[in-house]
Amino acid sequence: MAKTAETPQQQSHEGDGAGLHLRMRTLHPPVPIPYLTKEEITSTARAATARMPGAPSVKDLAFYGGLGALAVAGALEWPVAIAVGGATWLVRSGRKEKEERQAAGAQT
Repeated sequence: MAKTAETPQQQSHEGDGAGLHLRMRTLHPPVPIPYLTKEEITSTARAATARMPGAPSVKDLAFYGGLGALAVAGALEWPVAIAVGGATWLVRSGRKEKEERQAAGAQT
Protein backbone atom coordinates (compact mmCIF):
# COMPACT_ATOMS: atom_id res chain seq x y z
CA MET A 1 0.00 0.00 0.00
CA ALA A 2 1.44 3.37 -0.96
CA LYS A 3 2.26 5.81 1.76
CA THR A 4 0.90 9.29 1.53
CA ALA A 5 2.65 12.25 3.01
CA GLU A 6 0.72 14.18 5.56
CA THR A 7 0.20 17.79 4.65
CA PRO A 8 0.96 20.20 7.43
CA GLN A 9 -1.93 22.38 8.32
CA GLN A 10 -1.30 26.01 8.96
CA GLN A 11 -3.37 27.70 11.58
CA SER A 12 -4.64 31.01 10.43
CA HIS A 13 -4.42 33.90 12.79
CA GLU A 14 -6.67 36.85 12.52
CA GLY A 15 -5.27 39.54 10.29
CA ASP A 16 -2.70 37.47 8.37
CA GLY A 17 -4.82 36.50 5.35
CA ALA A 18 -6.74 33.43 4.26
CA GLY A 19 -4.29 30.77 5.39
CA LEU A 20 -1.57 28.90 3.50
CA HIS A 21 0.36 30.92 0.93
CA LEU A 22 2.60 29.17 -1.59
CA ARG A 23 5.23 30.71 -3.76
CA MET A 24 6.00 28.77 -6.89
CA ARG A 25 8.63 29.29 -9.49
CA THR A 26 7.81 28.21 -13.02
CA LEU A 27 10.57 27.65 -15.51
CA HIS A 28 10.15 28.23 -19.20
CA PRO A 29 13.17 26.69 -20.92
CA PRO A 30 13.83 27.85 -24.47
CA VAL A 31 12.66 25.18 -26.90
CA PRO A 32 13.52 25.80 -30.53
CA ILE A 33 10.62 24.98 -32.84
CA PRO A 34 11.61 24.28 -36.43
CA TYR A 35 9.74 26.09 -39.13
CA LEU A 36 9.34 24.13 -42.33
CA THR A 37 8.04 25.51 -45.58
CA LYS A 38 5.89 23.59 -48.03
CA GLU A 39 8.76 23.45 -50.53
CA GLU A 40 11.14 21.93 -47.97
CA ILE A 41 8.63 19.26 -47.02
CA THR A 42 7.86 18.29 -50.62
CA SER A 43 11.52 18.17 -51.63
CA THR A 44 12.36 16.00 -48.62
CA ALA A 45 9.44 13.68 -49.37
CA ARG A 46 10.52 13.34 -53.01
CA ALA A 47 14.11 12.58 -52.00
CA ALA A 48 12.93 9.94 -49.51
CA THR A 49 10.57 8.23 -51.96
CA ALA A 50 13.22 8.20 -54.70
CA ARG A 51 15.34 5.89 -52.53
CA MET A 52 12.52 3.42 -51.89
CA PRO A 53 12.31 0.21 -53.91
CA GLY A 54 9.49 -0.30 -56.36
CA ALA A 55 6.09 -1.64 -55.42
CA PRO A 56 6.03 -5.37 -54.64
CA SER A 57 4.32 -7.71 -57.06
CA VAL A 58 0.82 -8.97 -56.45
CA LYS A 59 2.23 -12.48 -56.04
CA ASP A 60 4.54 -11.31 -53.21
CA LEU A 61 1.75 -9.38 -51.50
CA ALA A 62 -0.53 -12.42 -51.61
CA PHE A 63 2.18 -14.75 -50.27
CA TYR A 64 3.33 -12.56 -47.38
CA GLY A 65 -0.22 -11.44 -46.59
CA GLY A 66 -1.39 -15.05 -46.46
CA LEU A 67 1.57 -15.98 -44.29
CA GLY A 68 0.72 -13.16 -41.89
CA ALA A 69 -2.96 -14.14 -41.87
CA LEU A 70 -2.06 -17.73 -41.01
CA ALA A 71 0.12 -16.49 -38.16
CA VAL A 72 -2.63 -14.22 -36.84
CA ALA A 73 -5.22 -16.99 -37.08
CA GLY A 74 -2.94 -19.30 -35.12
CA ALA A 75 -2.39 -21.86 -37.87
CA LEU A 76 1.34 -20.98 -37.76
CA GLU A 77 3.43 -19.79 -34.87
CA TRP A 78 5.05 -16.36 -35.31
CA PRO A 79 8.64 -17.67 -35.31
CA VAL A 80 7.78 -20.19 -38.02
CA ALA A 81 6.04 -17.54 -40.14
CA ILE A 82 9.01 -15.19 -39.79
CA ALA A 83 11.47 -17.96 -40.68
CA VAL A 84 9.47 -19.00 -43.76
CA GLY A 85 9.02 -15.39 -44.90
CA GLY A 86 12.68 -14.53 -44.34
CA ALA A 87 13.95 -17.63 -46.12
CA THR A 88 11.62 -16.98 -49.05
CA TRP A 89 12.78 -13.38 -49.29
CA LEU A 90 16.45 -14.44 -49.23
CA VAL A 91 15.96 -17.05 -51.94
CA ARG A 92 13.98 -14.68 -54.17
CA SER A 93 16.42 -11.78 -53.75
CA GLY A 94 19.39 -14.07 -54.50
CA ARG A 95 17.65 -15.32 -57.61
CA LYS A 96 16.92 -11.74 -58.77
CA GLU A 97 20.56 -10.69 -58.27
CA LYS A 98 21.77 -13.72 -60.22
CA GLU A 99 19.40 -12.93 -63.10
CA GLU A 100 20.51 -9.27 -63.11
CA ARG A 101 24.19 -10.28 -63.22
CA GLN A 102 23.53 -12.69 -66.09
CA ALA A 103 21.60 -10.02 -68.00
CA ALA A 104 24.39 -7.47 -67.47
CA GLY A 105 27.01 -10.00 -68.63
CA ALA A 106 25.04 -10.82 -71.76
CA GLN A 107 24.75 -7.13 -72.73
CA THR A 108 28.50 -6.45 -72.59
